[in-house]
Amino acid sequence: FAGLGNQVAVWALFTLLCYAIVTFMARRVERTEAAELDPVQTRRDFLIGHSLCGLGWAWFAWLGCATCQVDQFHVVKAMVLLVAMATTAVMASSLGGALLATFAVPVAVYVYAVLRLWMPIEGIMAALLVAALPFFGYVARHLNQSSWMLLSFRSEKDALIAEVETAKSMSDEARRRAEDANLAKSRFLASMSHELRTPLNAILGFSEVMANEVLGPMNNPTYRDYAHDVHESGQHLLDLINEILDLSRIEAGRYQLNEEPVVLVTIVEDCCHMMELRARNKDIRVIQEFETALPRLFGDERAIRQIALNLLSNAIKFTPSGG
Repeated sequence: FAGLGNQVAVWALFTLLCYAIVTFMARRVERTEAAELDPVQTRRDFLIGHSLCGLGWAWFAWLGCATCQVDQFHVVKAMVLLVAMATTAVMASSLGGALLATFAVPVAVYVYAVLRLWMPIEGIMAALLVAALPFFGYVARHLNQSSWMLLSFRSEKDALIAEVETAKSMSDEARRRAEDANLAKSRFLASMSHELRTPLNAILGFSEVMANEVLGPMNNPTYRDYAHDVHESGQHLLDLINEILDLSRIEAGRYQLNEEPVVLVTIVEDCCHMMELRARNKDIRVIQEFETALPRLFGDERAIRQIALNLLSNAIKFTPSGG
């Protein structure tokens, strides 16, 4: 390119200055808050900047050199313009119309310069440039759509992350409230069990005194049986209170079975005796048939007693009167 002299230097300086202006505009927009930007005006400014760069490429397309020692100089210029168009299509794909604003004039100038010479190879290169402009425009538009889709996916991802964090915070808050409620329930059960045990122990004590006739004989045997029933029912109520406390321990994961050898027949007989009054009120007969040779079971006596009472209670509840 020695024959071009100072023309290339001036052209390169002008083109670099135009691209420096566009770069400065991009940096300024990057540092500015989004709320302070006017999208329409910003887009117009960038298109003007790219149009100035297009003037530099138009100058390059018009350059001629009869003394250059380069074969097919117009072909070289066409190849340079194709590379510049491809680069602009990729780099400025987010700005619609940037490719057309930059290279519409240079392509027109190149076609005009080639038509003056009317050489076959230069004509082919001119046609290639004309066809490349809409092609690279199509590529830039597709890249722009891909960028929008990527931003949309990123926004959806951020929204999902925010929703997950919100749900996690709500879950943590709900768990904290549940733990507080469980602690309050445990305190309530502990307090109520203490309040119930105090009068219940008095009932158990007095009923045992009456049933055993400690203070003197009871002339009516029915009253003595009632005293036994009161004592056994009170004992059962005390066991229920302990069951409630055990349930709270189960929920807290601290319940332990007190396993020991127990006689199943004795437990079921006691339960039948406790449910006898309820059965009589419904005119129901509880027939007790046991296998006396049963071995001892290894288990929690209170849990087995509760199972037997539940079974007997359901049997009496769902058996019609007179059964």
